Amino acid sequence: MTDDRSEILAAELRRRGLGAPALLLLEAHRPLRPLLSSLALFLQPVTRPLLGTRAGLVQRTLDDDDAYDALLAGLAAADEDAR
Repeated sequence: MTDDRSEILAAELRRRGLGAPALLLLEAHRPLRPLLSSLALFLQPVTRPLLGTRAGLVQRTLDDDDAYDALLAGLAAADEDAR
């Protein structure tokens, strides 16, 4: 399940041309991941109208270590393929 969530998010970020910036930000903010997960949960009433079901997907990915690592790996692999 974690690979599915991560791949969906990675594909959406790549589709919007945000793969490399997202990879940099996610790597830089790795120590803050638990706090970001709580913040995403807190902001769900605001983000749900904007992101739909993806708002929960983002929060669950931030909450799971394996999903977070899989998201980073998916973005890094796509970034290497683009070079």
